[in-house]
Amino acid sequence: MRRDTFQAIADPTRREIIRMIAKQPLNVNAVSEHFEVSRTAIYKHIKILTQCGLVSIRQQGRERFCEARLEKLSEVSDWVDQYRKIWMDRLDSLENYLVELQNHKNKKHGKRKTSR
Repeated sequence: MRRDTFQAIADPTRREIIRMIAKQPLNVNAVSEHFEVSRTAIYKHIKILTQCGLVSIRQQGRERFCEARLEKLSEVSDWVDQYRKIWMDRLDSLENYLVELQNHKNKKHGKRKTSR
């Protein structure tokens, strides 16, 4: 099964793992110590993150270190950006409508717009 970045970040444990190793590479034991689940469960999460390209494993002596590969998160950023534009356009339209409404209300009650 092909995994993608969205599947990787869908799970809060995986998001926390990414957050932890984004600061500095950690060995698998250090990662698993931060969670209340088994080391095997953490290995499964790390495996999914590796399959998605968000984590790489580096062997150093007898230890395996997890390193974040955050470039893949640009897929998520790009996806969110398309909706950010839609929402910004909607908010701009709402702002324009509210300004028009306020201007109409001021004219109706004989108030003048004051300039500063």
